[in-house]
Amino acid sequence: MKFVTLAPVAAIALAVAAPAAAQQKLKFAHVYETSEPYHTEMVWAAGEIKKRTKDKFEVQVFAASALGNEQQINQALPLGTIDMIYTGVAFAGASYKPIAISNAPYMFRDYDHWAKYGKSDLFKELAEGYGQATKNKIVALTYYGARHTTANKALMTPADMKGLKLRVPQAPLYLMYAKAVGANATPIAFAEVYLALQNKTVDGQENPLPTIQAKKFYEVQSHINLTGHIYESLVTVIGAPLWAKLSADEKKTFEAVMLEAAGRASAAIRKSEQELPEWFKKQGKQVVTPNLEEYRKAAAPLHNDAAAGAGWTKAQYDRLQAIK
Repeated sequence: MKFVTLAPVAAIALAVAAPAAAQQKLKFAHVYETSEPYHTEMVWAAGEIKKRTKDKFEVQVFAASALGNEQQINQALPLGTIDMIYTGVAFAGASYKPIAISNAPYMFRDYDHWAKYGKSDLFKELAEGYGQATKNKIVALTYYGARHTTANKALMTPADMKGLKLRVPQAPLYLMYAKAVGANATPIAFAEVYLALQNKTVDGQENPLPTIQAKKFYEVQSHINLTGHIYESLVTVIGAPLWAKLSADEKKTFEAVMLEAAGRASAAIRKSEQELPEWFKKQGKQVVTPNLEEYRKAAAPLHNDAAAGAGWTKAQYDRLQAIK
């Protein structure tokens, strides 16, 4: 009887079933609290991506600056040490200035103007410009909220802000707001703001109402001044290394999920900021409605001033203002 000896590699192949493709763990980073809709909806998105890609990708969501501040997580994207982030458009503007146009003070008339901008050809073009400059991919725009100014006094007009030590994020367009109203801009990392207010290193800060609540800034400030100076946006960005290796179908899945998450978070933030003025009053805070026309007049001359941080063309500015 003649026996045939299988080659070792062939024998192993027959004896052992091919293992399933290894699951890829991805890191999503942001600087916001776990209680905020940005985080909870991204946790939802992580589950959806895992499900829709049949467990190929597991997205780990790191909140509250766990992987670094805004600048650091932006810098990590092209390195592939972080795969995806939320970042404010002002920080994205460090790589491509025109994308930050929506972060200039009093650039939008109201929330509806912001919402229509997010669906406009202008925003699509700016997102593509950012992509060409960085190779990273913007896949969604999320409403962060209208930014308001807290302090230990009422700020009825820009004159009331003259010389105020105002904490602002470390990005140029927040400095434009401070310059417009005569405040003394003091850039401080987001994670350090509460202590700076408590120790009176700064006199005030500016953020949307849901953030003021989540970060408990109201505990160390007496007045919530509804300045509504910036209708803030976050972009969801997929880093170039990850985007390059996704298949066409995977790219569609990531985009669809992130867009849905952005819509869900935006709706939650909008609802929350409409309810919060009454909540702050119940906490014993003074909720102040300033003279917004005076604030708008102070900001308008800086809208196209490159020295003040404007990095867009007059044509792009006019297109944004013309959105109805």
